[in-house]
Amino acid sequence: MWRRILAVSGAAALAVTVLSGSVDAAPRCRNTGSFEAWLAAFKKDAEQQGISRQAISAALDGVTFDPAIIRRDSGQGVFQQSFLQFAGRMTGAGRYQNGLKQLKANAALLSRIEQRTGVPPPVVVALWGLESDYGAYKGGTYSIIRSVATLAYDCRRSEFFRAQLMGALRIVERGDLRPDQMIGNWAGELGPTQFTPGDYFKHGIDFDGDGRVDMVHSVPDALASAANLMKSFGWQKGQPWLQEVRVPAEMPWQESGLDNQHPRSQWVKWGVSAAQGQLTADSLPASLILPMGRLGPAFLAYPNFKSYTEWNAAIVYATTAAYFGTRLAGAPPVGPGNGQPVVPTTEQIVELQRLLIARRLLIGEADGRLGSASRAAVKQGQMKVGLPADAYPTQELIERLRVGR
Repeated sequence: MWRRILAVSGAAALAVTVLSGSVDAAPRCRNTGSFEAWLAAFKKDAEQQGISRQAISAALDGVTFDPAIIRRDSGQGVFQQSFLQFAGRMTGAGRYQNGLKQLKANAALLSRIEQRTGVPPPVVVALWGLESDYGAYKGGTYSIIRSVATLAYDCRRSEFFRAQLMGALRIVERGDLRPDQMIGNWAGELGPTQFTPGDYFKHGIDFDGDGRVDMVHSVPDALASAANLMKSFGWQKGQPWLQEVRVPAEMPWQESGLDNQHPRSQWVKWGVSAAQGQLTADSLPASLILPMGRLGPAFLAYPNFKSYTEWNAAIVYATTAAYFGTRLAGAPPVGPGNGQPVVPTTEQIVELQRLLIARRLLIGEADGRLGSASRAAVKQGQMKVGLPADAYPTQELIERLRVGR
């Protein structure tokens, strides 16, 4: 569950894809000073922030730098999976059927969670399924504390992981978990809902009443905490989150994307219709999501969808998680859309980024990752050359930008 972070691991290890809409990659940098000196300074800072010496010693004494973690972080590739490919793999028949079984088996627990947080059972179970295959994936065998300490020392995302390390110390001090129980993913996630230590400490709930938050061993704690985190992101009880729609052949495509929001009545005027049933022409605000452009699947994302993008910034993951929730709530499988959009290669993305940089529509390096900044630049490029501005990269856009270079 990486929020605002490029790394994605766990059961959804390929969540960040070339078409994800995640943040663009940050460049690698170099450290100054030894890990031991850095850790000593961190211990002093933790004590100044009110964490006891006993907890600091229990968690950090003997912790060493792990170069394998840095290699894992640096070696993350660019995965070329479209929304349909990723969603098909992550929400297939087996996981879907298991999700229905989990809804039934945990009905009483999920009902109590909804009463407390307002987050419905299908939303919670879908996240549980994607993050750990309902607990089957244990999160790995890495020491969470060593992992986040290593990543906090590394200068690329030190601020984020420093906060995670501080969260891990507070978990130990509160008595939720011992350091040796904090075992999980190389990137610092733990438990069946793959929480970062910072979110674990801030939003974890003791839902089984044993006096501590144990998201590693307690399913009630893990699921209630996941719902509580979604609530903290602004989830509104009783409101929809995602709805599959059909789009017309022509419409103002530049109005698509999460940065634009219109009443449903406006989308109806533009020719958008429900994939199933009727699309109510009311004032409920919604954004039109086109994860594979105007020819692929289309969704209206309602205000609750923001909780998914806060959970994970990668649009392909957020859309898949929200879609899986609708499936478990009774919606049919997603349709293919109006055509057969071509999934661009990494080489095409790199060339497109270079052309956008040359046009001063994109700042940074051409790295083959189609993040949010690149998506916005693609839309601007499409508008400049007279193509439908659906923010989806195509060979036609590349060719037109070549001519205008």
